[in-house]
Amino acid sequence: MELPPALRQAVDAALEGIAARDLAAASDALSLRYRGEVRDGRFHVSDDLTARAYLAARLPATYAAIRAALDAVADVRPAFAPRSLLDFGAGPGTALWAASDCWPELDAATLIEASPSMRKFGAEFAPASGITQLDWRTDAPSSGQSDLVTVAYVLDELDPVQRTGLVQQLWSRTSDTLLIVEPGTPAGWQRILDARDLLLKQGAHLIAPCPHAQTCPLLAPDWCHFSRRVSRSRAHLQAKGAEVPWEDEKFSYLAVSRNSAALPAARVIAPPRSGSGKVELKLCQSDGQARAVLVTKREGDRYKKARRLGWGDPL
Repeated sequence: MELPPALRQAVDAALEGIAARDLAAASDALSLRYRGEVRDGRFHVSDDLTARAYLAARLPATYAAIRAALDAVADVRPAFAPRSLLDFGAGPGTALWAASDCWPELDAATLIEASPSMRKFGAEFAPASGITQLDWRTDAPSSGQSDLVTVAYVLDELDPVQRTGLVQQLWSRTSDTLLIVEPGTPAGWQRILDARDLLLKQGAHLIAPCPHAQTCPLLAPDWCHFSRRVSRSRAHLQAKGAEVPWEDEKFSYLAVSRNSAALPAARVIAPPRSGSGKVELKLCQSDGQARAVLVTKREGDRYKKARRLGWGDPL
């Protein structure tokens, strides 16, 4: 997956003239904060150089994860066409671009970002997204609702009490669908599970990725997460000090709605394993169970369909 062309061009322009060495050093420092889930009262992105490092090294992967999660929502609810977005922790407008790419009907967005550096770049980029009504803020509005509410890679920066309060607040601002995206780590998955339990108690309907509202069947050391392959630009390679022209972004997510939907019979929750004339799928099923299912060539059309399935796909 790649960034939309207009966003890619805006990022490239923002990175012009920045020394590769400075970009790589800022990217390394930023990665350490994210991986360590540092909560010291400071912004992860506190200056323009760090913001540019984020644009080069993290924006493509974060965009890919959010876009994949939105695809899952659209698959389950094909008639859903949000017109308004509220994004908490908007960064440079990542969810804005992903949502507008998924739903061109989107025409209004409220974007909450406390970091001045991130907000500056986001506000510069956003008009090219095609969304006409843009409202950048440092704090969430005290009232009003949006069709789509998103919070991505934010819960890991908060303590448990703050996380609970934020999820409740965002749900109250949701007129239709709330999407939460977290890193695809065991800790990120646990935060998703906590939000899932909280939102189900408040009457939310599950949309994705779960095909059921029962207790998650996965037990540690296993955890529910997905992956999206991301193309690396030249600046991305320099910021990461990498040579491989792609990376796999692991993420966990949860989408809930005030409206019910027909959930899939199952979802593929691990990379399919193919062999000679067979495909093994690990499925989370609508009965609340997780099972490994073997489909062989003898099963004809079922086998052909199974071969086309990827990690995260619904059945």
